[in-house]
Amino acid sequence: MKQLIKQIMNLGALLLVTLLLCSCGYNSLQTKEETVFKAWSDIESTLQRRADLIPNLVATVKGYAQHEQETLQLVIEARAKATSIQLSPADLSNPEAMQQLQASQGALSSALSRLMVVVEKYPDLKANQGFLDLQNQLEGTENRINVARQRYNETVEMFNGSIRKFPESLTNKFLLHLTKKEYFKADEAAKVVPKVTF
Repeated sequence: MKQLIKQIMNLGALLLVTLLLCSCGYNSLQTKEETVFKAWSDIESTLQRRADLIPNLVATVKGYAQHEQETLQLVIEARAKATSIQLSPADLSNPEAMQQLQASQGALSSALSRLMVVVEKYPDLKANQGFLDLQNQLEGTENRINVARQRYNETVEMFNGSIRKFPESLTNKFLLHLTKKEYFKADEAAKVVPKVTF
């Protein structure tokens, strides 16, 4: 009889340990972190697409706007700076690294906006089919960047919430030691309402 009770207790303990391990979130936390990394890779590839389009856009505008060298140079420099900053998945928990990347990307967006203002001065350029195609591709890429940022922030929200919720918080604290990921925030210049004058 004692042996039967001991076997039942061992089986019960084994079932309890199995249930605890299944519900502790060990695997789900790692899956959620991988989802954050994938979403970040999507942002990086979209930013790379924009960086790849810019030289073609600059070359097209350069043919029409020879004396707009300062603006073209700003775009080229902003692109160079933006592409020189690379974040690894480990940097996603580093607020300074994220801020540096976001600042460089914001400067590139600003330079591109300035370039589009210059383009307005050249009606022949605006009618050029090659330029229109590049402009459409760049506009589509900007939309993709925005969608990728939103998806990244959604995955960061899920991940950060998971490492703070019970029982996954205990799993993280004692086993995984994963750190909170940083959100992709809006550029500071985006908070300023643009002035429209007629």
